[in-house]
Amino acid sequence: MAIILRLDRVMADRKMSLNELSEKVGVSNVNLSKLKTGKVSAIRFSTLNAICLALHCQPGDILEFVEEAE
Repeated sequence: MAIILRLDRVMADRKMSLNELSEKVGVSNVNLSKLKTGKVSAIRFSTLNAICLALHCQPGDILEFVEEAE
């Protein structure tokens, strides 16, 4: 089981830069960059909520479940 972060895709669709999202969400560029590249193991619901508000999207637009082959 794997959860894939698609934040980069949603940001590109909305034409929003990392700096702009960082300002709107109140999360550092470094932490958003880690989210964008999938180098995190957890995300707070409050952060996910703020990202969804800023990008006008649903959590499912950012998070994707992919089954791993056995």
